[in-house]
Amino acid sequence: MLKVKDTLRATVHLSFDGRVFKVYHAANALERFDNEVRVLRHLEARGCPFVPRLLEADREKLRIVTTNCGARVNHLDEKRRQELFAELEKFGVRHDDPDIRNVTYRFSDGRFCLIDFEFATILPDDKNKSA
Repeated sequence: MLKVKDTLRATVHLSFDGRVFKVYHAANALERFDNEVRVLRHLEARGCPFVPRLLEADREKLRIVTTNCGARVNHLDEKRRQELFAELEKFGVRHDDPDIRNVTYRFSDGRFCLIDFEFATILPDDKNKSA
């Protein structure tokens, strides 16, 4: 496995079969784990096509396994970045960390995707827009 992120808050590995393993650390690890699991399940239920799919969630190990959403993006027009995060809100989620480090590019279909939902917010139903 290839280590792609190692910070105080999380360690992320990419397996050779394309799965992403994320382990949460430090302050609020359980809360961040629970939130990301909840948000990813919400987005899958809403049919959001540009986020990872949750494959496993192990609360005891504070580890999730997701599908891979492509390679990290190093350059992105500011307008396009804002459009991506605004598009997410149509699926009832505000990212709350709309930085380029949370944008990937999926070569298989030429789609920009969003990752890292541990601080995201599920919007109240009256704020959700039909996708």
